[in-house]
Amino acid sequence: MGFGRYMDSCGACMKYTLFFINLLTFLGGLAIAGLGIYMIVDKTFTIKVLGASLYTGAIYVLIATGILVALISCFGCFGAAQEVRCMLVTYFIIIFLIFVTMLVGGILGYVFRDKVETSLRITLESELHSYNISEDARKKWDDMQNGFGCCGIDTFRDWKGVLPDSCCKSPHPGLPYPCREHDSNRFAEGCLTFFTHLVSKNAAIIGGVGIALACVMLLEMIFACALANMIE
Repeated sequence: MGFGRYMDSCGACMKYTLFFINLLTFLGGLAIAGLGIYMIVDKTFTIKVLGASLYTGAIYVLIATGILVALISCFGCFGAAQEVRCMLVTYFIIIFLIFVTMLVGGILGYVFRDKVETSLRITLESELHSYNISEDARKKWDDMQNGFGCCGIDTFRDWKGVLPDSCCKSPHPGLPYPCREHDSNRFAEGCLTFFTHLVSKNAAIIGGVGIALACVMLLEMIFACALANMIE
C-alpha cells in the first residue's frame, strides 16, 4: 500500500498491533454482552430489591454496549488488515467520539453522584412504608435484609420499634425467629449505608477499569491515525 522500506516494517508493526488490540477489544465486547445476557437469564434477588425496570434497563445498556464495542472492533480489525484508509479514518472518528462521550459521562457521573443515593433513598422509603400493605414490598425488603445482612434504611430505628424478622440473623436457619431491637442477632448496618460502602469499596476497581479502557482507546486512536497517514 505504498510503504517505503522503513515504512514497510513500521507500518506492518502498527497494522498488526492495531489488529491485535482490536481483537482483544472484540473479545472483551463479546464478554460484556455475554455477561449481560447471563444476568438477564439468571435473575437474582437484586432485581426485586432495586426494581425490575431499573435493573433490567441497566443490563440492556450493558448488552448494547458490548455488541457496539464488538462491531466497532471488527471495523478496526478489517481496516487494519486490509489497509483501507477510509475505514481507518472512520474508525478513528468513532473511537474519538466514544472517548469524549465516556469522558463527559465520567465527569457527569462524578458531579451527580449524590443523586443516585437520593434516588435510592426515596425508593427505599416508599417500599418501607408499604411493607405491611404490599406483599411485593415485604418480599423486597426481606430479600434485601436477609441477603445483605442489613436492617432499615439508615438504622433499625427506621422500623419504628416493629422490626421484621428479616432484620435478625436466625440462629436456626429456616425456622421463624422474632426479631427485637435489642436482639444480639440483629443486623447493625442500615441497607442504604451498606450500598454506599459497597460502591465506595468498588470505586477503585471501576476507576481502574475506566482508566485502562481509556488508555486502550488512546492507543487505538494513535495507531489508527498513524497507519492511515502511512497509507497512500
